[in-house]
Amino acid sequence: MGIFKRVKNITKADINGLLDKWEDPISMLNEYSREMEQEIAKAQKALSRQIFVENKQAVLILETKNIVEKRARQAKLAIDQGEDTITKLAVQEKLIYEKQLSLYEQQYEAIQGQTGMLKEKLNELQETYNELQHKKILLASRANVAQSIKQIQNATVSFQTDTIVRGVTRAEDRILLMEAEVQAGSQFANPLVQHDAVYRNVVNEEELAREIEKLKSEK
Repeated sequence: MGIFKRVKNITKADINGLLDKWEDPISMLNEYSREMEQEIAKAQKALSRQIFVENKQAVLILETKNIVEKRARQAKLAIDQGEDTITKLAVQEKLIYEKQLSLYEQQYEAIQGQTGMLKEKLNELQETYNELQHKKILLASRANVAQSIKQIQNATVSFQTDTIVRGVTRAEDRILLMEAEVQAGSQFANPLVQHDAVYRNVVNEEELAREIEKLKSEK
């Protein structure tokens, strides 16, 4: 491995390592699905070309068989008519096409083997893709649940008990202050009324004497 290729691989690995930290699991699953779909599409395209070659080879074999049979009939006819030259040419071509037919059939067998391998590979890809889709649904559900729990945990951690206690204390202090303001307002709202009340509580000597004489007369 050349030095530049090694440096490239190391740099690529470092970059991928950094990107891994920001990879979203759901996005990763979707990306893997797209890559698998691309692989399936390539396999289907390769299989279609392979089937085309196989069908073309089958047609070539059929045409060659027809030529062999035709040259065999021509040779027999020429023998019956005593045409040695034509018989020789017909037999010669018959042998040539038989050799070609044998080669075509061997090629056709190899092509069929390749077609079978491609079909098997495509089926494997399709099964893997189906498994991936099923797993993606399960993993996406698990990721959503984990994300929800993580959000709840983060909210719980950020909303600390001390904050609640301090808030309740501030509210209590505010209520106490409001109550003190009400009490202070009640005591100093109308000082004249309070003065009159004190004044009315004072009894002079004349009122006291009249009340005593009244009680004596009632006896």
